Amino acid sequence: MVTFAQSGPGELVLLTTKEVADLLRVKERKVYDLASAGEIPHRRVTGKLLFPKAEIMAWIDGNGTATAAARPAVITGSHDPLLDWALRESGAGLAQMINGSGDGLGLFERGDAAVAGIHVPDASGWNIGTVSAMGLSDCVLVGWAERSRGLILSPQILGNVRTVADIAGRRVVLRQAGAGAAALFDMLIDEAGLSPQDLDPVTLPARTESDAAAAIACGEADVALGIEAMARQFRLGFVPLLNERFDLLIDRRSYFTAPVQALLGFARTEAFRDRARALGGYDLAGCGQVRWLSP
Repeated sequence: MVTFAQSGPGELVLLTTKEVADLLRVKERKVYDLASAGEIPHRRVTGKLLFPKAEIMAWIDGNGTATAAARPAVITGSHDPLLDWALRESGAGLAQMINGSGDGLGLFERGDAAVAGIHVPDASGWNIGTVSAMGLSDCVLVGWAERSRGLILSPQILGNVRTVADIAGRRVVLRQAGAGAAALFDMLIDEAGLSPQDLDPVTLPARTESDAAAAIACGEADVALGIEAMARQFRLGFVPLLNERFDLLIDRRSYFTAPVQALLGFARTEAFRDRARALGGYDLAGCGQVRWLSP
């Protein structure tokens, strides 16, 4: 058995496939089949099937159909200033737990969040290859925005940095491990023929887009990989490199709840579009479109 600490009293006890098979007196293959068909409560943790003991016992005592526990009204994953503003203005009531795309996906996979905001570069371009490889079920990937991403520059080096190769020796703001921006930055410096040893990173990684820009604005660093909206907000230089997709991974059941519907409904308003134009660097052409649906 595997146990995880919970925010409430007690521990979350997770059973392995073998333990569930022994409990039900069936072969392990049957347990896999039940989970694949959505007929038994289960979780996927780093790709491994685990089964909440309390839900399994309730399922055994009930009518034989799985009833998934309601997810908390939490949005996790990567930081986006337009999303941050929309959550406040819409009154959706979704609590935020901003911890980067990687950690956000882990939290979503464990069933501890209703929505995860992500921007992960992968073989598909952005996000689809990553979420489809996780073996998730009962979720949908919805487009939020395309964002202009590039190098945010301090006034002192403005005009001296035009490509990623030009940041060698500069004081660089890095992002935390697992963040989508961190994965992209590693790809870009590799393509530019640089190594981490060619950079002068500041001591602490930035955990949000605003933290990265603020570090430059206050003189702690020279350059960061960031989004155009933050460069504009802090009145810093910006060298565009690419457009990235920021998507929302949403649990199917949570999709129809009032908090999520309030957020998605607000994203269709003129006020939302006006804010995106004011921030700059956003393309909302794909906002609200279904980009991927789990099996």
